[in-house]
Amino acid sequence: MPEFRYTGKNVNGKLIQGTLFSPDSKTAKAKLQKVVKAKGIRIDNIEQKSVFVYKVQRGTEKPLQGEQKAFSEEELHNALTKMGYRVFYVRKKLFNFKFKVPTKDLVLFIRICADLLREKFPYDEILTLVGSDTDNRRLRETISDIQKDLKAGNEGDTVFSKHADVFGRFTCHMLAVASTSGNMAEIYESTAKFLEREEEFRSNLRSVLIMPIVVVVAMIAAMGFYVIYIFPKMTDMLIKHDIAIPPLTKATLDLSQFLQSYWFYIFAAIVIPFWLFLKWIRTEKGRYNFDRVLIRVPILGSIMHKTSIEIFSRVLYSLYSSSGENIAAIRVAAESCRNKYIEKQITGIVLPTMLREGRSFVECLNRTNCFTLTAVRRLRSGEESGTLRQSARQLANYYEKENKHKMAGLVDVVNILISVVITIMIIALTIVSSEIGFVSPASPLSR
Repeated sequence: MPEFRYTGKNVNGKLIQGTLFSPDSKTAKAKLQKVVKAKGIRIDNIEQKSVFVYKVQRGTEKPLQGEQKAFSEEELHNALTKMGYRVFYVRKKLFNFKFKVPTKDLVLFIRICADLLREKFPYDEILTLVGSDTDNRRLRETISDIQKDLKAGNEGDTVFSKHADVFGRFTCHMLAVASTSGNMAEIYESTAKFLEREEEFRSNLRSVLIMPIVVVVAMIAAMGFYVIYIFPKMTDMLIKHDIAIPPLTKATLDLSQFLQSYWFYIFAAIVIPFWLFLKWIRTEKGRYNFDRVLIRVPILGSIMHKTSIEIFSRVLYSLYSSSGENIAAIRVAAESCRNKYIEKQITGIVLPTMLREGRSFVECLNRTNCFTLTAVRRLRSGEESGTLRQSARQLANYYEKENKHKMAGLVDVVNILISVVITIMIIALTIVSSEIGFVSPASPLSR
């Protein structure tokens, strides 16, 4: 995540300086505004740490070229000069593309860490071994940064949160918790399992929704091109010689003329509502209402609902402690469940009720009406017997197996429906095109 440095003055006119991590400059400025209001300071300058390329030489040695992050060219130039280098140039790197680290690489990194932690390897040595064997450049640089920050004595939450754009918010939180816990290997293993399930869910969702939509849109586009451009060319000879046009051919020609005349309005009627829907769903209120309706949709909604409960239960199992404060564990599990409606129900109803009235977790959870009866019963049984953590794991494993089977069946059904739609389209095109073949001009004797 990009790092920003700010400088300014406090109410006494004393110079202050600090750093913060933020996805972009706009968010960084918004965070600083809160600091300004809270502490009454004045911000004079904000600089983002960027990558600079440089060429230097020490004495008669061979010139060196490299890259280094810094807040400004001057800062890096001065640092290299103090190290005894003669600086040829320092300039900002024009193109610094940051490709997303594949989930499989993240899972491999976390799983190897879990295995080596079980073998009692020191964590610093684990980072050295894994970092040197990692092929992905961005992940390798991230591991190196983590290692440096931990050696500098920084807190785990601070160290990992700055890399939320690489690992994800939940993963960073889990790794930060692991760094201060006595069961690092177990937490790393649970985190890897979570990432694997999330990637599997996304893959299945692409199979159920995205790929069928792409196929159908491609087919509609192909049919539209055929009807608007190719078909009129094929029937042009009939119109020129005033030959009687069969009914299906005439209907297709009428459709072609309609599409040619109003294609822009049709396109706008499809694209504008879709664009507005995407904008709406990105808002807090829109996402909340969409997720609330989504879990009530038959078949797919049920799968996504139970998948959110599975993720919640798996995260709760990883963070829950039989003794101690578990409010934070419940909140993180809610934020990780990938459903804004369920998250708001838990953070807005369950946690306040637990704190205000001192009621049990499952009793408050039952009030939200966003968990299945099976989930509530399983968690209540665990809470009453003092094995809530184990019950959460059992519930997660149960819904994992159920969702896998249901999703596989849904993928098969969707593939069959897509095949049927494509077949119908091909048959329709074949019938309309073949009708022209039976058309023959009237003979002179029949006139």
